[in-house]
Amino acid sequence: MANTNIDKLIVIGDRVLIEPSVATKKTKGGLLLPAGYQEKEDVQTGYILKCGPGYPLPSSDDGEAWNPADSEPRYLPLQVKPGDMAIFLLKNAVEIKYDGKKYFIVPQQAILMVERDEF
Repeated sequence: MANTNIDKLIVIGDRVLIEPSVATKKTKGGLLLPAGYQEKEDVQTGYILKCGPGYPLPSSDDGEAWNPADSEPRYLPLQVKPGDMAIFLLKNAVEIKYDGKKYFIVPQQAILMVERDEF
């Protein structure tokens, strides 16, 4: 599922990197679908490969706004995890090609549902 070069990528914020599922070329009734049919759908499925750190939280120190804080930034973690099968809105996804493969970068808010093997 995952390529070793994917480990070099860092996903930012509330975004996730998704490898799209292989589209079926036939319907259940046996009708052959034209190339690119699945890509035009409003909803897409795929497996989450990497996740960003989450939503940034405001600093809790009482210092001035222009004074840089010495502490590390804090994040509200995402609900999704690598390995989840995600169903997401394609209109919110950004398609990229990396090492000759197609991936989507999707904000968590565009993910409608995930399937996870364990809870």
